[in-house]
Amino acid sequence: MRLLYLLNISNPGRLSADSGFTFADLLTPALADAGVDVTVASPAPAGDERVGFVPTVSPSTKYRARLDPGLDELVALVRRVRPEVVVANQIEAAPAIRAALLEAGTEARIAGYCHYLPFSFTDDGDLALDPSLDDGGLGRPVLLAFTAGLAACNRVLVHSVTAASWTTAAADRMSVELSEKLHVVPAPRDERLVRDPADVSPPDGRARGVYNHRLYAHYGTARFTALARHLAAEAPVELTVMDLFGTRSPERVRLDPSPERHRDELAALDGVTIASDRGDRVRYRNLLAGAHFGVAPFRPGCPWSMSVVDCQGMGLPVIAPRTGWLAEHIDDDLLFDTDDEAVQIARRLATDAEFYRVHAKRAHASTADFAPAAVAARYLEAIA
Repeated sequence: MRLLYLLNISNPGRLSADSGFTFADLLTPALADAGVDVTVASPAPAGDERVGFVPTVSPSTKYRARLDPGLDELVALVRRVRPEVVVANQIEAAPAIRAALLEAGTEARIAGYCHYLPFSFTDDGDLALDPSLDDGGLGRPVLLAFTAGLAACNRVLVHSVTAASWTTAAADRMSVELSEKLHVVPAPRDERLVRDPADVSPPDGRARGVYNHRLYAHYGTARFTALARHLAAEAPVELTVMDLFGTRSPERVRLDPSPERHRDELAALDGVTIASDRGDRVRYRNLLAGAHFGVAPFRPGCPWSMSVVDCQGMGLPVIAPRTGWLAEHIDDDLLFDTDDEAVQIARRLATDAEFYRVHAKRAHASTADFAPAAVAARYLEAIA
């Protein structure tokens, strides 16, 4: 099978903070192991030496990535690679990919991976637009472009049961039939971030938590900041907050200055330390290894989180708000509805060694199905 993987990179200055890049970097070698002839078209090479690479220009904004796919470049790329399957990691580009395939005279299948949902659903079943994609009222046009992408795909892949439910509900509202073409395929875990839970020592009365998520406002960082105050003041806990972006470009800061603002607010809190992995995966592992538990983001309707899986693969229990995929994936003992409940869970993790050991093992076990080879097998089954 000749597979063309179209990868948009939203954080070209810090690839380690771009989950789409990490996903491709882990998955494509596993696809090559399975005998697939893979070519990645992206601003940076992903995978290993067996994975072909065609350089592309990184879109200057998240809106260009969704609304300006570059049809001329797509046609030239298809004619060069002659793929049998095209993976659209930016699903809004799928209609343009379909037009490019038609112009190039090929009948390749399009598999769209819903890597980022531009919407969520409330507990009452109301569709809510993602505020990070609603600048200037663009939220609904982006949703319509996303739905058009679903219609243009032969296969639609999503991370989780939660994501499948929301994607189906959104498609139904736009009269797009997904039926048999929708498949749940989780993202692969990073095997460099996997540790035997037997090697994880429970805290001795005081625990260090880690928050390893992007500090955008739409990830619920203000809610986490409020929780951080409670944890530091009311539980035997210290917190490490990851600064995953470092220094961003002026253009990106202008579009959304919230990460810098939230980083400064968190840095001013007692009991909170800001740390950077400097884009180094070894340093990132060491920072996780120095923690006892993770804290999930408060992102409304979270459909999946690679950073949560990073912690769990290292045997770190993750405490999480009871919402979205987090409620689907994380053990019920670690879910909370209020800050007081979160404080109680963190206190128990810090002081109850047996409770900690049980949840370290469960956290590690919850990622077993995310091994790259297993994910690649499900991926190939889904796009066949």
